[in-house]
Amino acid sequence: MNIILLGPPGAGKGTQAQRLVEERGMVQLSTGDMLRAARTSGTEMGNKVAAVMDAGNLVTDEIVIGLIREQLEGDAVDGGGGNGFIFDGFPRTLAQADALGALLKELDQPLDHVVELQVDDEVLVERIVGRAKEAEAAGQPVRADDNEESLKVRLLAYYKQTSPLIGYYYAKGDLVSVDGLASMDEVAASIKGVLA
Repeated sequence: MNIILLGPPGAGKGTQAQRLVEERGMVQLSTGDMLRAARTSGTEMGNKVAAVMDAGNLVTDEIVIGLIREQLEGDAVDGGGGNGFIFDGFPRTLAQADALGALLKELDQPLDHVVELQVDDEVLVERIVGRAKEAEAAGQPVRADDNEESLKVRLLAYYKQTSPLIGYYYAKGDLVSVDGLASMDEVAASIKGVLA
């Protein structure tokens, strides 16, 4: 089973993806992790990624799709990914969604569900800023961008680039929305219900 987790920054996509990895043995494909791994891999694709990132440029959709292709094909060859993939942080744009759809079709892989973690922005900002203050008070590390101003910038980017995917996948009949502001266990239970 292959799924996409959609939702704004701080909605809990990473947390829920991790639970699916642990509980179902799915493979989380996080583009950030893949880019960092590729950069140090020494492969041809890795060298491309390193050159682009070292120049301070954004990695192209073509490169990201190439990395995803390597993961899907590699796991098909070595028997991994048998329980499916979680696309986390990808696609972010309609062009990426089209490219991913074409790649999955070419590799004869399904896209089973697109799960949107729905949140209220004001509550989300309060939650993240509150979490950062609690961590700080406890002497724990705080993400540099877990403050109200950074979060609002990240939310704006999400709504400009990524939120059109909600309509895109809804029109294809793939979208299921769950309450992203419920407790972690309730969100996990909602996702489990979708994937059942």
